Amino acid sequence: MDHAATTPLHPAVTEAMLPYLGERFGNPSSVYTEGREARRAVEEARARVAGALGADPSEVFFTSGGTEADNLAIIGVARALRERGDHVVTTAVEHHAVLEPCRYLEKNGYRVTYLPVDGTGMVDPDEVRRAITPGTILVSVMHANNEVGTIQPVEEISTICREAGVYFHCDAVQTVGALEVNVDRLGADLLSVSAHKLYGPKGVGCLYVRRGTEITSLILGGGQEKGMRSGTENVAGIVGFGVAMELAAAEWRERSEHVRPLRDRLVEGILGSIPRSSLNGHPERRLPNNANFIFDFIEGEAICLRLDFLGIAASTGSACSSERGEASHVLLALGIPPERAHGSLRLTLGRENTEEDVDYLLENLPRVVEDLRAMSPLA
Repeated sequence: MDHAATTPLHPAVTEAMLPYLGERFGNPSSVYTEGREARRAVEEARARVAGALGADPSEVFFTSGGTEADNLAIIGVARALRERGDHVVTTAVEHHAVLEPCRYLEKNGYRVTYLPVDGTGMVDPDEVRRAITPGTILVSVMHANNEVGTIQPVEEISTICREAGVYFHCDAVQTVGALEVNVDRLGADLLSVSAHKLYGPKGVGCLYVRRGTEITSLILGGGQEKGMRSGTENVAGIVGFGVAMELAAAEWRERSEHVRPLRDRLVEGILGSIPRSSLNGHPERRLPNNANFIFDFIEGEAICLRLDFLGIAASTGSACSSERGEASHVLLALGIPPERAHGSLRLTLGRENTEEDVDYLLENLPRVVEDLRAMSPLA
């Protein structure tokens, strides 16, 4: 129950990748037959990804994942437009893959505004409008939050950016395969995607860059990806990514309709059976598979370890930041005190989860919380 951290490979993705892990081993930059076969596979995958996003294949650039895509979007645009402006706008609840590049820019002479969110994790589009100045070059707001699942009003925000002549970047890592993601509908000039969040392989993703967007590359070398991202392409991963994206575009509604009632059953069961528990994030505008809770008086990490012993995989927040040992910056931004934020549990469902899985968690979680509270000096 931690699909926001990663997902298993879809069988069709595995099948598509296998030949490129064996006999089809060519380098896409080579001119002989094996190389041309690899190049053809990469370009077919690019067309699949573009089709899923409603983009042109020339606007899709493969990366090592969502983190690199976010870095390329933020730092790449900032460097390209340095003579035009030095101001970036983002939110306090972005993934670290956005926040850390922004902090890097601050150390290098740029200005960054971190917009607050309300108690549900939602940013106010009017706050975005007020934050934009003549020196603003980029606004970066995620499509949906990876921890609490809140879906941001990105269409409205992108309209504000377009009217102000400012580029809009959207981290859509958590939404492809869960929601309809179309770059024109969202109004994104740049959009980040990661394969392993949508039943594809780890180590591959892409950055969509709308034609005409000014951006400079961060990785220099042989000039692959039209000079945007040098380095020999991860052919097997890219092939798998292409298939996973095609499936996500075709199945997102079906997948959402499968997990939403399971999530609602989790929420109702947990809030109804465990005292001093609460749901984080927006009650309605949230990802269909996401349920993030706080249990007073205990540590979320202890809950996860107990659940792991019972064969249940869950997290206390972003898998990318779980090793920091700090309270979630997302929950703190929602106004939750640190002592309560430490007691968070994130459950994110996927296509293989069943009602029996939900029942098993609901049978065991109340006992886990009760046992931990019995040992807590705060309870």
